[in-house]
Amino acid sequence: MSTASFGTSPASAASYPGSSYPGAPSPGSSSPGSPSVRRTGRASRPRFGFGLVGPRRDRHSVPLEQLDALALPVGDDGMVIGVDAENRPAVLGINQPVPYDITLIGGLWTAQVLALRAAATGARVAVETGRAQSWTALAQAAGGGQPCITLHDVGRVPPQGASAGSPVVVVRDCGMRPPRGRVVSAPWQSVVTLLPYLSPVAPRLLEKSSLVGVQRVSPDEAAQIGRIMNLPRQEHEALSTLADGVTLWCTPNDRQFVMTQATDAETGLLGGARRMD
Repeated sequence: MSTASFGTSPASAASYPGSSYPGAPSPGSSSPGSPSVRRTGRASRPRFGFGLVGPRRDRHSVPLEQLDALALPVGDDGMVIGVDAENRPAVLGINQPVPYDITLIGGLWTAQVLALRAAATGARVAVETGRAQSWTALAQAAGGGQPCITLHDVGRVPPQGASAGSPVVVVRDCGMRPPRGRVVSAPWQSVVTLLPYLSPVAPRLLEKSSLVGVQRVSPDEAAQIGRIMNLPRQEHEALSTLADGVTLWCTPNDRQFVMTQATDAETGLLGGARRMD
């Protein structure tokens, strides 16, 4: 978490209306050839090319020792995926200028919340799925009639043309053994692969992923995930006891438990948080 301090520098006098700057005419001077103007007061004095004179305010300054009082918390860039153990917003930067792969071992509900929130950030979401009926209502509701979430059969996702101005998130909901996708991660095109359980292809996916999310799994699966992701014993043992909506997001260097809390609109569309579908 970083902080940014905001203040007004006394040296930036030129930013205030009527302040002096090099070459500015004095209040009583006029340029050659300019029309004669009768001045009846400061408020009525015309400012050719600059509009009317605005209200005057005292300059704002603060002693240096009090500057820290103006500090504001600034979080990471991305979409809010829930809250951490201290009830602080947890943010996932899903739109990246480099190829970015995410593997989620969890439930459809969490994957659909991620898709909705990715679309809310302005990303186009392409869902590759063998159960289109589970995604149809979400795709129709998202975007207010705009096709921001599109559905495609497995292996039929067309090129998306991702760019910095039009990022793409591909959600692969292709079962326990997802085939290799035709559309892969690329700059500004992230791929989220949903696995309901730890399948035989999971170790390969976990090792190549930039980010891994794990929801409640069996103790045996938790132990295997702990070995692959190098998790401390306390954390991988907790994976078999997680509540619905809780996900352990981890990389080889960082780990964080996050509770995804649905908004009223998300609950009305998707129902309550659940691990099983």
